[in-house]
Amino acid sequence: MAKKRKVPGVNATSSADIAFMLLLFFLLTTSMDTDQGLARRLPQPLDKNQKQEKQEIKKRNILPILINTDNQILCAGEYIDIRNLKEKAKEFIANRNNDEHLPEKEEADVPFFGKMMVCKPHVISLQNDRGTQYQAYISVQNELAAAYNELRDQVAQEKWNKKFAELEEDQQKAVQMIYPQKISEAEPKNYGDKK
Repeated sequence: MAKKRKVPGVNATSSADIAFMLLLFFLLTTSMDTDQGLARRLPQPLDKNQKQEKQEIKKRNILPILINTDNQILCAGEYIDIRNLKEKAKEFIANRNNDEHLPEKEEADVPFFGKMMVCKPHVISLQNDRGTQYQAYISVQNELAAAYNELRDQVAQEKWNKKFAELEEDQQKAVQMIYPQKISEAEPKNYGDKK
């Protein structure tokens, strides 16, 4: 009779430790894609009892920006490259030369600055096609936010030698009175439909 061989036992006490170390290694060395989005604070909901007033906005106070299904940008009636959008927006928002085709200037009493002329009634109206790629929409939003940020940084540097983000809260509010961010986003439409 042949002798049966014994199968040697495997010591599995450290396999849990090895699995944990491998899991930890992969978690630390890999990167995950993060969702991109926009940090926005939504306005407070309107009171149901409050009467809504329809405001007429003069044409010169509106900068219409449309993004079509091919991700092309139509700004104030002309196609522009995304790289030129920020400068076009800054020109519109600031209206430094008080151009009659750009937003009206109003006198405002701004804390720390005193009485000055600001383009308070301006609005950037943004609308996109339903076929617009999300990345194109985000890129346009980023350029518009950068336009406001650069204008605010410039005022903060001139007054306090600091960037806007480094200012105290009351100083930031004063700069925001000079350049209030007014971006109106309309519901996407199907511009390609011929119905």
